[in-house]
Amino acid sequence: MHGAEPGYVADFRRRLGLPGIIDVHTHFMPDPVMRKVWAYFDAAGPMTARPWPITYRDDVEQRLKTLRDFDVRAFTALVYAHKPDMAAWLNNWTAEFAAGTPDCLHTATFYPEPGAADYVVTALTAGARVFKVHIQVGDFSPTDPLLTDVWALLADAGTPVVIHCGSGPVPGRFTGPEPIAELLHRFPALRLIIAHLGAPEYTAFLDLADRHEHVRLDTTMTFTDFFDAVDTFPPTALPRLTDLGDRILFGSDFPNIPYAYGHALYALERLDLGDDWLRAVCHDNAARLFGIG
Repeated sequence: MHGAEPGYVADFRRRLGLPGIIDVHTHFMPDPVMRKVWAYFDAAGPMTARPWPITYRDDVEQRLKTLRDFDVRAFTALVYAHKPDMAAWLNNWTAEFAAGTPDCLHTATFYPEPGAADYVVTALTAGARVFKVHIQVGDFSPTDPLLTDVWALLADAGTPVVIHCGSGPVPGRFTGPEPIAELLHRFPALRLIIAHLGAPEYTAFLDLADRHEHVRLDTTMTFTDFFDAVDTFPPTALPRLTDLGDRILFGSDFPNIPYAYGHALYALERLDLGDDWLRAVCHDNAARLFGIG
């Protein structure tokens, strides 16, 4: 599998002259939560739809070392709540994790429940720089009235939100572009980062980005051999990635990927969209968004 060769990531970075890679879609969670996530993938649960071996099933220190060995200079600790009374606890954990991990962007989450706005304020005050929500796993509408104050807070703060809202790998009750279009109609200043380029509704989410200047998309798993086997990005839409080249961000889904980390970068390189595009996607766009010098 291309990109799995030893040294590929370092060679990729050197050829592009990058100071490092910024990965906006990585997962660090409390150990019990991470083990449950891995068990779900191991069982090929209904939201994965197929076998999904975990390549980087290591302890947290080894996972951090792996990213740093790949010259990833900034990354996230994407957590997400799937039930009430979980998000605030996760946010406490991510705050402690970020405090001890300077190269991790302080991450937080939320869930539609009473008090959500209060713990989002707490997270913002503590320095949260990015939030994550998972519409499929959380099984909630992004337009739930319990989230109205949360979205208003995040829009005012200008804090990015990585949101899994596409219908891949399996559609949910509230996935797809329509709820996000309604959300952006209500809160046009939101800085949403559409995970997985909105797979499989790629073109509809690109349309949203065309209409909303603050919307970005991450490349997570898209264009890899694993994703192309099921949710192939339409070749006719590739020029739109160039048109939106300043708003596409690299994401990997590390450690929960069924292939080598380098393959995610190779999958972008083989699109042949140019070195300037790769530099922007793999570093410069995120550096500008998060103020990373």
